[in-house]
Amino acid sequence: MDFKSADQILDFAIQKEEEAAGLYNDLAATLAGPDMKKVFESFAREEMGHKAKLIEVKNGERIVSSEKKIFDLKIGDSLVDVKPSPNMDYQHALIFAMKAEKAAYKLYNDLAQATDDPALKDLFLGLAQEEAKHKLRFEIEYDDQILTEN
Repeated sequence: MDFKSADQILDFAIQKEEEAAGLYNDLAATLAGPDMKKVFESFAREEMGHKAKLIEVKNGERIVSSEKKIFDLKIGDSLVDVKPSPNMDYQHALIFAMKAEKAAYKLYNDLAQATDDPALKDLFLGLAQEEAKHKLRFEIEYDDQILTEN
């Protein structure tokens, strides 16, 4: 990632949030269970909330500070990657979501390292922690619903 300005970094992050929201909406549309559908629709809305924060920062309307470090269960770290599919079961959807949130966490940490602007660095570290929270929620659900059953 070679960015020439803070706006380029923000545009890239905004695009990634749009893509994440699209992925979660696509998953919600293909999953059979209404509870799963609601979970993924909720995550799509959260990703759009991240996009809105980034746009506000880009427009000079807002600065977001980083949050405290989130605990990582690391459940998803050892699981095999999963590609989304129309008939994906709950277990595989959770694995996919854990991996996607881990990638988003890494992206924001990388973006924080790519800027010298302290406010942007703080923003990206804060968004990284939000993505870590998402991953943790999926890990807890996986632990409760999948690992407990086996």
